[in-house]
Amino acid sequence: METLEAIHTRRSIRKYEDRPVPEELLQKVLAAGMTAPSARNTQPWHFIVIDDPKVLAEVSSINPHAAMAEHAPVSVLVCGDLKLEHPSGYWVVDCAAAVENMLLAAHGLGLGAVWTGVYPRQQRMDGWRRLAGLPDHVVAHSLVVLGYPAVEGSRQDRYRADRVHRNGWRG
Repeated sequence: METLEAIHTRRSIRKYEDRPVPEELLQKVLAAGMTAPSARNTQPWHFIVIDDPKVLAEVSSINPHAAMAEHAPVSVLVCGDLKLEHPSGYWVVDCAAAVENMLLAAHGLGLGAVWTGVYPRQQRMDGWRRLAGLPDHVVAHSLVVLGYPAVEGSRQDRYRADRVHRNGWRG
């Protein structure tokens, strides 16, 4: 799939077919996440693959907006490692870049995915800390829910000229 086509046709998928994601495709999605740019190339991320139906069933108790994880074959919890970040504070954008790479890779591989937010919601971060057993220096950032899409998205033009400013704010 051509890059711009992937960007313009990727959609958040919340309904999945009842079939597993092959390990080789999951590994490609994870590798894409790990290829994301990061401040000073610190790569402050860790990825927790969740494919246990019992664990996926608990996701909605942490984040009701991620309830679709219970019906997906796999999810990936993207976490930032505060011991790996330098300079301080960039782990959030670094992990966001990793998530976007994963979403585009999933789409390019014929999978569907949705980005569900964890950080900065303290209740969600605490819930994942408990459920995933995260150490103190690791913070849950996002949950990427993955599977074969049971619905189709369509291309949408989201370009908005009123959001583009040149050489400063021109209102």
